[in-house]
Amino acid sequence: MRSLLFLVSILLTSFVSAQDISSPSAFLPHALGETFTAHHQLVDYFEHVTEKSDRVSLQEYGRSNEGRPLLLATISTPENLARIDAIRENNLRAAGLLEGKVDPELEDIAIVWLSYSVHGNEAAGSEASMRVLHELVDPTNRRTFAWLENVIVLIDPSLNPDGYNRYTNWYRQVSNRRPDTNPNAKEHREPWPGGRVNHYLFDLNRDWAWQTQVESRQRMVLYKEWMPHIHADIHEQGYTSPYYFAPAAAPFHEYITDWQCEFQTEIGKNHASYFDREGWLYFTRERFDLLYPSYGDTYPTFNGSIGMTYEQGGHGRAGRAIDLPNGDTLTLSDRIEHHTTTSLSTVEIASRESDRITENFRRYFKNSQAGPQGDYVTYVVPGTTAPGKMRRLRELLDRNGIHYGRATGKHTGRMYSYRTGATADTRVAAGDLIVSAYQPRSVLTQVLFDPDATVEDSVTYDITGWSVPLAYGLDAYASKSRINVKTEPFGPVAAPSLPSVAEMASAYAIVIPWEDVTSVAILGELARHGVQVRTAGNDFSFGQANYPAGSIIITKADNRNTAEYVNKVHSAAEQHGVMLKLLQTGFSTKGGDLGNGRYGLVGQPKVAILGGENVDPNQFGQVWWYFERELDYPASVFRPEDVDDVLSGDFDVLVLPEGRYDFGKVANELQTWIKAGGKLIAIGSANASLQKMDGFDLKKKGGKDDKKEDDAADEAKAAPGDHRLLPYAGRERRFISTYNPGAVVEVELDNTHPLSFGIGSQYFSLKTGSDTYDYLDKGVNAGRVRTNPTISGFIGAEAKAAIQETLIFGVQDMGAGQVIYLVDNPLYRGFWEEGKLLFGNALFQVR
Repeated sequence: MRSLLFLVSILLTSFVSAQDISSPSAFLPHALGETFTAHHQLVDYFEHVTEKSDRVSLQEYGRSNEGRPLLLATISTPENLARIDAIRENNLRAAGLLEGKVDPELEDIAIVWLSYSVHGNEAAGSEASMRVLHELVDPTNRRTFAWLENVIVLIDPSLNPDGYNRYTNWYRQVSNRRPDTNPNAKEHREPWPGGRVNHYLFDLNRDWAWQTQVESRQRMVLYKEWMPHIHADIHEQGYTSPYYFAPAAAPFHEYITDWQCEFQTEIGKNHASYFDREGWLYFTRERFDLLYPSYGDTYPTFNGSIGMTYEQGGHGRAGRAIDLPNGDTLTLSDRIEHHTTTSLSTVEIASRESDRITENFRRYFKNSQAGPQGDYVTYVVPGTTAPGKMRRLRELLDRNGIHYGRATGKHTGRMYSYRTGATADTRVAAGDLIVSAYQPRSVLTQVLFDPDATVEDSVTYDITGWSVPLAYGLDAYASKSRINVKTEPFGPVAAPSLPSVAEMASAYAIVIPWEDVTSVAILGELARHGVQVRTAGNDFSFGQANYPAGSIIITKADNRNTAEYVNKVHSAAEQHGVMLKLLQTGFSTKGGDLGNGRYGLVGQPKVAILGGENVDPNQFGQVWWYFERELDYPASVFRPEDVDDVLSGDFDVLVLPEGRYDFGKVANELQTWIKAGGKLIAIGSANASLQKMDGFDLKKKGGKDDKKEDDAADEAKAAPGDHRLLPYAGRERRFISTYNPGAVVEVELDNTHPLSFGIGSQYFSLKTGSDTYDYLDKGVNAGRVRTNPTISGFIGAEAKAAIQETLIFGVQDMGAGQVIYLVDNPLYRGFWEEGKLLFGNALFQVR
């Protein structure tokens, strides 16, 4: 009798609990899929389920730029949640990331992380996250309850709350009461900049490794604490496409293990069984590859996980319902259903194969730590590296959990030089930074630091070159041998030892080195606070001390009317962690006295940026973020159609991010503004708009006026192997010979020109476009690709030939002003550190 009463009590408790946990449709003011859910309602639902269920805990791990909460829900059985920290720490011990013995009783619990809608206008993911949560905690769902016995599910319902909110708010404002399924209707035409990107218009799905954005940085702190065994990144693609799930397409990075490839296929087959049952279309092994390391599938993969992308047709175009070419209608409910199915299927197979998943996860870290996969196993960065560069490198390593140390001894061996591309005897000195691949995150270390990535298939989805030493402009080295030199932890970055305010006040001048983007930031801060600053147009010497071109100089004479300028300089140097030197005289031993015209005043340039329709949102965001977050320097944003307000105002600098511009109506006014002293900085594809205009000395290479190119083309058509008669089947492979998906190319800089200051005569540029330009006839060809440059990554044979002897960075004087042509974008995705210095040169040094 007591047993019967106990059973009845359990059933009643389950029934009451099931009634208490509302489904999304019951909780929200609308049925799930009927319209888009506002972000605050999404948060409310996760909080509701957490309050009502003993199978979920909810953590706010940060806030977006616009102050919206970033959430992670942890779902499992009450017993597992009661020991959740022990499970999490045991997983880290199994990977060698935490000291201590592994508890065998906790070894076979699989950890699945589901990430939804990193692109905010791919909103069906976030909508589906609510249904997935409910399915997992619903007491009446015996299947999911059984899965959770040996699975921890982590759900991030909205990786990009600001983009999601931008899209869903817009859609709710413009859509009809009943969905308009016509693809050309207003509710299917999202306005600029769209909800794909975050507040600063960054693509967060390209930011996993670089972690430039606040959302990425906060999420990765938690990711490193969990190190999931499976990570699924839930996306949407063009609305006419069927559903995509793993296995991924080639190229696979060569360090991806056979196990990771094979288990992707197992997961895909599990998904397929559900899609087959319903008759839903899907595809695998196409389009979405596993090469570039900063995606939501590759980054987890290089951290030992089974990383995957799931793509539902829909995107920002689909709205609540849209007509398909086959006569069917794709609804938001359809999209939610498909995402829910693959999400739950992922949890199911994780439960069924938890022992294999966890065993191979442990083996992955054991094998990679004991025997790194790549040729290079030690990376060395000299201790003499500029402090700002070293600090930023260490921050990147820390954010990614990559171990490193400071050499306390010496070593000499054969090493590859990133600067020269050659191998030679190289000396390791005490104080050098050493990164060894013999560590738990061995694979991630090698992927980020290797000089080049092997591309097994050149039809790839993204850039193919990203090596950290090249991006950071480091004189770094890579060794194929394990360097047996003792190291010690670096410890916290020490504050620089600065002269006292009194010492600085008595000095004739203060000199701050020009070495990296930190130098640009401090110059900007001083200018913003009204401190009169000069920069050196060439190398100079005072006594036995030598100073490089570009150095920042603050003289007492220039700041007699600037209140407390010394306090401002001292505070800025302390904040940015830069060293400074004091000069007691203006009489130089070399390079000109400080009253010489080679030391030009910077002033306080007033900057305008164009952003709006026909400007690439990502590229605009990179410029905007640079001024806002890297420099904290004011810049006004204008729509392209309002450029006349810039030209009639008191702006000194106009920046054109990548995009298409039509200056036809203001062409004369634009040139008048430049000739009066304005500085125009054009980035990437923006240069194509200028080269079409009279007065701008920029010409595309091999244009129609190039008779030699035309003659060569005629000869090719007349040749026996006429390319016009080649078979249709090989067209994609033939196309790649002219293709540059994104590679690192060596650029020769004119080291006497201000664009080179702090960099030198060599720069490694991330070239992501196919536009090529001839050298300027009437300007300075400050940066150029010469014959047979060093290249990291893939460029097609024809594209490689086309970029040789072309302009990359040029400056054209126009009256009292300048036009600066930046053919390659130095601010690409915010992670190309040396490019930030080059752009700072364009902003402050070129005068």
